[in-house]
Amino acid sequence: MCTLSLKRALYNGQVKILEVHAYGLRGKTPEGGWANELQPDDCVHTLISIRTEAGIGWGSVFTSEDLVNASLNILRPLLIGENSLEPERVSEKLHQHTFWLGRGGAVTHTISGIDLALWDLLGKACGQPVGRLLGGRYRERVRPYASLLMRDPNQMADVLLPVKAQGFRAFKIGWGPFGRRGSFAIDEAIVAEARKAIGEDSLLMVDAGASDAYWPGDFKWALRTAEMLLDYDVFWFEEALHPDALEDFIALRRAAKVTIAGGEVLTRRQSFAPYLERGAFDIVQPDVTKCGGLSEQRRIAWMAREHGVRFIPHGWNTCVGLASDLQIASAFADTDLVEYLTGSPFIDDLCAEPWQLDADGMLPIPDKPGLGVEINLDRLAEFSGRSTKGLGS
Repeated sequence: MCTLSLKRALYNGQVKILEVHAYGLRGKTPEGGWANELQPDDCVHTLISIRTEAGIGWGSVFTSEDLVNASLNILRPLLIGENSLEPERVSEKLHQHTFWLGRGGAVTHTISGIDLALWDLLGKACGQPVGRLLGGRYRERVRPYASLLMRDPNQMADVLLPVKAQGFRAFKIGWGPFGRRGSFAIDEAIVAEARKAIGEDSLLMVDAGASDAYWPGDFKWALRTAEMLLDYDVFWFEEALHPDALEDFIALRRAAKVTIAGGEVLTRRQSFAPYLERGAFDIVQPDVTKCGGLSEQRRIAWMAREHGVRFIPHGWNTCVGLASDLQIASAFADTDLVEYLTGSPFIDDLCAEPWQLDADGMLPIPDKPGLGVEINLDRLAEFSGRSTKGLGS
């Protein structure tokens, strides 16, 4: 029920933040393909809830619960009592007052989740999907690409065919043995078997995962691999180089005929600027759960557009992250793909209403207010080990 005081608060554009809490997700954490491989009980994704006088908003952070809670201890005094209807101003306030306290790291990641929750709250208060508040909806559905780990060549069909049977028409294969065994023949065989499994009419992307620890590949490996990928009609080559190798990325983009993508590990719009200004990417992939939230991601997306770079969000996170990606994809004319981490309970089971592909392999963009999804509180309690009583939004 909307009380008189709440109606007055909404009318005046002031809905105060009362509480903020973190819910680390564990128990069914999917493999990441990392050198130090993730285990099911590891926590690398954390949901954030913000309670206001009007209800609850949800955000997601690509960081462990311990780091999120430590960051919230710093951020909470700046956040409580603030106006939840002003996500960009409030998020910028948090950035400005934590310049010396984890800028670009765990604090920035946590601000990302806070920002998402504030946009969710603003959309709910306005009765509009967030994409419309970001500038308007260019589309009502978008093509998801299934994000899958690479295996040995003779296993790739077993990895891809069940996902293709679910209706996916675009696939990204990454990490695993690719580029890590010192065998170009194995790398090519993996890609060849993947293309054979999905057929010629499906999109195929390749992610080297060069942000992994002690990545062995260099510029010459990346260039040779980029040339090989053309033979298999690979749509883009992602994280082909160590993320800090700016000069090599610039050289690779100039020399390679295949599309070069990257940027998922960067945070804050300021970090993306040199990569975009100097032409390091054809496609930029900020992750909304760590780059600063929607407030930062949309600035990065506009900066990319001004430099002739396409924006496709990175989405290896949770159902809240996916919902955020769908909303911003609706608001940018050329963002017609989103990442879908297949087989993750944190994507498939955390939403009260399951995601469903249509007959064309497209994913409808939620049109309900806010991010457009409700959290399955029973599953959140299971994954977080915490009570969710009183969290109904």
